[in-house]
Amino acid sequence: MTSLADTLVAESPRLTPRRVPLASRLIGAFAPILFLALIVQAFQRQGLAVWSIGIAYILYDTALLLFTAWNIRDLRLAPPPAPHASPRFGVIVAAHNEAGVIAAAIDRLSGQATPPDLILIADDGSSDATPEVMARRYGLLPPPLGTISDPSSVLPSLRWLRLRHGGKARALNAAMLLVDTEVVLTVDADTLLEPGAIAAMRAAFAAEPALVAATGVLAPICGPDLQGRFFEWFQTYEYVRNFLSRHAWERLGSLLLISGAFAAFRRDAVVEVGGFDPTSMVEDYELIHRLHRHAVDHQRDWTVRVVGGALARTDAPASPMAFLRQRRRWFGGFLQTQHWNRDMVGARRYGWLGTAMLPVKALDTLQPLYGLAAFAILIVLVVTGRFTVAFPILIVMLVKIAIDLSFHLWSLGIYKKWTGQRAGLALFPALIAAVLEPFSFQLLRHAGAVWGWHAFLTGRESWGRQQRTAIVAPAE
Repeated sequence: MTSLADTLVAESPRLTPRRVPLASRLIGAFAPILFLALIVQAFQRQGLAVWSIGIAYILYDTALLLFTAWNIRDLRLAPPPAPHASPRFGVIVAAHNEAGVIAAAIDRLSGQATPPDLILIADDGSSDATPEVMARRYGLLPPPLGTISDPSSVLPSLRWLRLRHGGKARALNAAMLLVDTEVVLTVDADTLLEPGAIAAMRAAFAAEPALVAATGVLAPICGPDLQGRFFEWFQTYEYVRNFLSRHAWERLGSLLLISGAFAAFRRDAVVEVGGFDPTSMVEDYELIHRLHRHAVDHQRDWTVRVVGGALARTDAPASPMAFLRQRRRWFGGFLQTQHWNRDMVGARRYGWLGTAMLPVKALDTLQPLYGLAAFAILIVLVVTGRFTVAFPILIVMLVKIAIDLSFHLWSLGIYKKWTGQRAGLALFPALIAAVLEPFSFQLLRHAGAVWGWHAFLTGRESWGRQQRTAIVAPAE
């Protein structure tokens, strides 16, 4: 029987590189060549042309905004699908030193209206108080390494898999091979599912046998202090835009970004493509590329979706450094995955994924540099007193803010109808966030992405310990 590692070697372009066509190389080279050409304009041109890189950044971002608006214009909460036989549904919670939040995650899972058939804690070598929590609250004793415990006497669906510390992807792979459910939901220990989330996921997989991966809709929660509320405020509207964008790409059969913090997979499909890649910084994102690749290579009618009715809240960064570290890993992993799969860029055999989504992602590799360079040039113009040039640039930026504001206010209504979520989505705070974001949160996001370039080029990134600020252990 072929092992998961052997299958990964055959399926992964990292381990078995594919020939990269000339068209893919040219598309990949376009963004850096254009960046250099536009930077030169800042030294050689006069007037608004000095800010050519900012104009390019705004036009590109606006084009993506219009694309999303067109594809979400009729988005509504999908009616419940016709009854189907529900597949056996398991949950894997990969956890490393999560004693402070693991009980809250388990209790939220077990409290669902249609709870999972199995909740498996994939304990990735925890060295904190996790054993005490599992014993005290759920009556579970530590099983030998590499084995699964007997069911909990308190919660029969709960079991515990103890592993040596090897990272999230290895923990998920080990658990995936040991569960026997048709569908597996991966949930981070710092993610709390809303009521009805599992029911929505169950229904989606029951109604569509070709569905192999689906993401729920996440909302961020941060600490209760002023700094935490500030970060939650901005990230809330960022998450709204991101999940609406995911639906837009789903309509073209090109959805790539599945949030591993709350994602469901057809177990056999994951095993068929080799599981999660332990080398990847963003194992969930990389896996979806392999699922798409395998579907085309083997003529599988597989689909990947966003399930709007499946909601969860996840503990998000609540300080500048925590936020920068998260975005460093996310963007570094994005660059890593884009590099490994560069042969798919522009490839017609992959449909819209190859001819639209991946070329856009090739441009996205340098989008943060475009944004930071545009802002830096504007600052230089203001500091050096070139107000006759800076003023038209500010007018252009105000027009862009007005476009963004119009989209955000309109899309909030669409988002509410799609997800049923209302809390934390008031219109006035959204207006203020849209006005302030280009001069604050957006720059921080770009800075984290530039740091991600360092992580990608050096390969220095790991699944490190994070401080939880918004989730507390439930009372005993």
